Parts: sequence; C-alpha cells; structure tokens
Amino acid sequence: MEPFTKLTGRVVPLSARDVDTDQIIPARFLKVTDKVGLGKCLFHDWRFDAEGRPRPDFILNQPRAAGAPILLAGDNFGCGSSREHAPWALASFGFRAIISTSFADIFCGNCLKNGLLPVIVDAATHAALMERAPADPAIEVGIDLASQTLALPGGATVTFPIDSFSKECLLAGVDQLGYILKHADKIAAYEHGR
Repeated sequence: MEPFTKLTGRVVPLSARDVDTDQIIPARFLKVTDKVGLGKCLFHDWRFDAEGRPRPDFILNQPRAAGAPILLAGDNFGCGSSREHAPWALASFGFRAIISTSFADIFCGNCLKNGLLPVIVDAATHAALMERAPADPAIEVGIDLASQTLALPGGATVTFPIDSFSKECLLAGVDQLGYILKHADKIAAYEHGR
C-alpha cells in the first residue's frame, strides 16, 4: 500500500446523498478477489447505459474526472452493505481520498484499511465545495494527513478527524497485517520468552 502523507489534487463532485455500496459497485461485479481493474466497474450502472455505452452526462465520464485523485461526495456516502469491493473500485479508478460530511461506518473502515482516506468536513465547508466544484473543473484542495488538515481554495484550512491507529497505518503505507508484521521481531521475542 502506498503511504498517504500529503495530497493536492483536483476534486470531482458527486452530490448524490445516501450513495450505497451497491451503486458504487453493483453486486454482479463481486465475484473477484483481486482489486486490479475494478475501477472499470465503479458506478457502472450510472456510468453506462444498457448497451454499455458511457453516459456523457455522468461526472466520471467527463474529462475533468480523468486523473483527479479526490472525490467530493454527498452525505452518508458508502451506506448499505459492507462490501470491501467498493473502496477497491474507488482506489482502482484513481481516487486516494473522499470528502463528505459523513460516511457509513463499515465503508469508512474498509477505506482506511485499503489506503483510501475518508475526509469528514462540516456542513458549511462541504456546501461551499459543492457549490464551487461543479462550475470549476480545475478546483483543487490539499490534504495533509499528519496535521489532519484540508486546505481549501482561497487558502483557508479545516481539520478532519481520524483515529490514531488508522492514521499511523496510512502514513506508513501498511494495512493492519503490515503493521503487525513490522513488529514481528518483538512478537517472536515475546513468544520465545513465554
């Protein structure tokens, strides 16, 4: 997993509220255990018509989404079932962070375990970004995980919460197992001493 320290990048707005994980990645794409290529299934039923043609009005099919690392999502993003494929698909598409006012708990945990940073902001900050982002395809924000700050267009910053263990893992670029393996010598010494 790539360490997450600082990220500055363009924002892709998706204002829909209560987006559940079945919309993020429909159930028919859950037959895989490999993360590779799941980005092509991201929001599949919103991105493509019945014949598989891209819908030009959907934000992820527009040029502004290409290479943008930050998704600006509506309230209660990632609700519904707890499929880990949802953050896999978001990361495979190229997102490194998602900004919203709230995330479903299990989805949030799955994001953190897979190197995708959920950034929770207050309603006023979120509304200001949602107002500006659709009109400005070049809008950028900066995320500094160490200081837990989000730098907004114009220079203002806001803080966001994250638990200390997830923060440590993201900064080091390890998942929970990777964290444990970093302490393999200490674990072995403890076991040997028992």
